[in-house]
Amino acid sequence: MDQKTILLTILGMAAVTYLPRLLPVWVLSSKSLPRPIVAWLRYVPVAVLAAMLFPALTVQENQLALGPDNLFLLAAFPTLLTAWKTRSLFGSVIMGAVIVAGARYLLAL
Repeated sequence: MDQKTILLTILGMAAVTYLPRLLPVWVLSSKSLPRPIVAWLRYVPVAVLAAMLFPALTVQENQLALGPDNLFLLAAFPTLLTAWKTRSLFGSVIMGAVIVAGARYLLAL
């Protein structure tokens, strides 16, 4: 490929990536959204995080693993409880890491 094609490809990919993110900000920056929409948008990060975490916690070796031998799924429950009670990302990450590391050390998993 020549340099011009590569440059145009990169510019096209940048436009396709950033325009859908910037256009709503530009259009809505001077307007206020209705309360129901603002309330609904607050759940978007939680839903996205859950959608990313659920497969990582429940699938092992291309199979659904919901049993007691799934260490990450078991560690997720106290970690979620910590996140809910403390609302601290750092505390939740530390809790999950300590549980997984402790279980691997104590139970030789």
